[in-house]
Amino acid sequence: MKNILNKKIVFLLIWGCILFNSASANALSLISDQAKSGMFNQQKALRETAGYESTTKDGVATIVATAIKAFIGLLGIIFVVLIVYSGYSWMTAGGDETKITKAKNTISRAVIGLIIVLAAYSITYFVFSNLDSVVDSGGGGMTGSP
Repeated sequence: MKNILNKKIVFLLIWGCILFNSASANALSLISDQAKSGMFNQQKALRETAGYESTTKDGVATIVATAIKAFIGLLGIIFVVLIVYSGYSWMTAGGDETKITKAKNTISRAVIGLIIVLAAYSITYFVFSNLDSVVDSGGGGMTGSP
């Protein structure tokens, strides 16, 4: 009995959402075009102020830079987790030299990897921050006709 009641409640909620969605779409069609334009402009300004919508052009360079930053951030998280795990295994080694040596090696390799990731992030940031000035100035190629 309880299961049937739960199914009915879910069914009514889904239908309520569908009906509300269609009613709001119909209500939007009753609003004048000038009012819609004002609402959308205010909404756009709010998104830009909040940082959800960028006013800059979203080119391939922006998308690639975002993907590289996300990948480098993921690598940074992995290396921090490795350092924490190695520290924990060192602390719980109980004087066993093989476990301590393994933990030390993992920490040193993780620190080296973290330094490499930070250098890669710095290089990526430098290249993509200066990419717009190179693209806007024409890229430094030959000028004039051949």
